[in-house]
Amino acid sequence: MYRDPEIAEDIRQSMVAWRRDIHANPETAFEEHRTANVVAHALTLMGLPIHRGLATTGVVATLKHGEGPSIALRADLDALNMQELGSHKPHISTCQGKMHGCGHDGHTAMLLGAAAHLARHKPFRGTVHFVFQPGEENEGGGRVMVEEGLFEQFPADAVYGMHNFPGLPRGRFAIRTGTMTAYLDTFEITVTGKGSHGAMPETGIDSIVVASQLVNALQTIVSRRTGATDSAVVSVTQIHGGDTWNVIPEEVVLRGTVRTLDAGIQDRVQAAMQQICEGTAATHGARVALNYMRGYPGVVNTPKETAAAVAAAASLVGEDKVDTGIPPAMGSEDFAFMLQKRPGAYIAIGAGEGPSDPPVHNPYYDFNDNILPLGAAYWVALVKQQLPVA
Repeated sequence: MYRDPEIAEDIRQSMVAWRRDIHANPETAFEEHRTANVVAHALTLMGLPIHRGLATTGVVATLKHGEGPSIALRADLDALNMQELGSHKPHISTCQGKMHGCGHDGHTAMLLGAAAHLARHKPFRGTVHFVFQPGEENEGGGRVMVEEGLFEQFPADAVYGMHNFPGLPRGRFAIRTGTMTAYLDTFEITVTGKGSHGAMPETGIDSIVVASQLVNALQTIVSRRTGATDSAVVSVTQIHGGDTWNVIPEEVVLRGTVRTLDAGIQDRVQAAMQQICEGTAATHGARVALNYMRGYPGVVNTPKETAAAVAAAASLVGEDKVDTGIPPAMGSEDFAFMLQKRPGAYIAIGAGEGPSDPPVHNPYYDFNDNILPLGAAYWVALVKQQLPVA
């Protein structure tokens, strides 16, 4: 375990206790009432003024020490709608169908640990806002906090985020300038044909056949319409249609996701999907309606703030253990909405102990408590660097 003498033993123990308590009691998007109470109670005991209610269950605490710049540090609160497996854990989820499968329990505990240390020692001059955000998983809680006035109520010169990476060894960090995670869009395609008896398909328009051709055609967007040096993923993840064995249904619905790393490619993929839908409909005499829904933008790290994050991490583990050329991830993250309003950086903290570690969003995943002190120390190092004492 990383040992930073600045992070006191009682804070280390508190981080483990917070993390495991939150893990055992997971709550999903905008329902994180108990989790928010745990966070608010801990921050109040530290003597920090808190604000509650942004995005329903968001919590923001402010620590000011003299005059100087201001920064915001963000952690996410919510769990996933999935069943946890691995009953050997003493802190396994007590909520059927919900689990902290992405490590937000650990992110919250690390930021609370940093807040405890900074409130106790105040090794900086300026203002730190500790932002605990709900609804990161699919629901855009970061967007809601921004829309409800996060940065108007809590002005910040920059905003920083962090996420655990089980695929990156413990004791290492990774980051890149520019796009760090993908743009996330979703789509729904409704195919309307003409229902008929399964033994007499010539009397109808087969929505199943049309939908099947659409699934194949959509894959050509990446393989034949996107440059080899560009990145895009188009995945059909749901097919719904039909009720019985001998009836060709009137309607079939396809749903899926699109991931890109560039706003221009995002536009081109959407246009290509529309063209394919219209062409397939004309070919078969069916109706094909595309509902393309823009979701999370890409996380785009700004150069100055990325350099600051690198320096803070390197001060703890050494420059050789901070990878500044990590490839962008095709996963997405709603911290992007905060970065659209303020400069900032999003860094990966290694959580891996070996090749058999479960990845995030896996039913056997559990946050690695061994990285809690290092994560808290990173936040402290960043604050000391960005808000130096004159």
